[in-house]
Amino acid sequence: MTEAEKPLVRPRIALVEDEDDIAELIAASLKKNGFSVERFSTGRSFLRWTEKHVPDLVLLDLMLPDANGVDLCRFLKSKPETRAVPVIMTTAKGDESDKVLGLEMGADDYITKPFSLRELVARIRAVLRRSKDIPESAAIGVGEGLVIDPERHEVLVGGRRVDLTSTEFKILLVLAGRPGRVFSRDEILDHLWGHDKIVLDRTVDVHIKNLREKLGPAARLVKNIRGAGYKVEP
Repeated sequence: MTEAEKPLVRPRIALVEDEDDIAELIAASLKKNGFSVERFSTGRSFLRWTEKHVPDLVLLDLMLPDANGVDLCRFLKSKPETRAVPVIMTTAKGDESDKVLGLEMGADDYITKPFSLRELVARIRAVLRRSKDIPESAAIGVGEGLVIDPERHEVLVGGRRVDLTSTEFKILLVLAGRPGRVFSRDEILDHLWGHDKIVLDRTVDVHIKNLREKLGPAARLVKNIRGAGYKVEP
């Protein structure tokens, strides 16, 4: 079979949304833009499906009739099979505290209802690009115990594997790629989202906080330079 004859693989989106009219509009727009969509109106049905399937991205409503989206996100990020799957949370709530909470649980992005379908598709494409845009290069060692392997998408601290979300891994890779250089929050956001970045001052801070907690003894290598940004330095 030639390259031209190979079937086109459509990224599969798991849409977890209990409002049928909204779910129908979103699903139609995603299919029109080249995505495959699996719809779920409850957290329970979605979790049953993930026992045998792994989507390319989850579009997750924060408020469901039988579950809290934050709890579902936390569960997905705790399972090896779904830990690296990007999650975009959707909700009618616009408070920054809700956004930060979602990010703390491992969500990769957050969009507040009502939103335009065009913006949603752009966000999904940006997150999918970000989750896959990890350059294949030699492993990076920082200090005595931290090793970052872009090719394997793996981080080791003292020989022990540390499981990071795609966003946390990308931030660490950006910082460790130029040890000692201070990256401002805007620069880090540009590396992650480019022109599609969300405007949320605490986004980087939340991801850095989670990253440090997971790195354990290697957390000291990720340094906050007050008023300037972050850097990785032995």
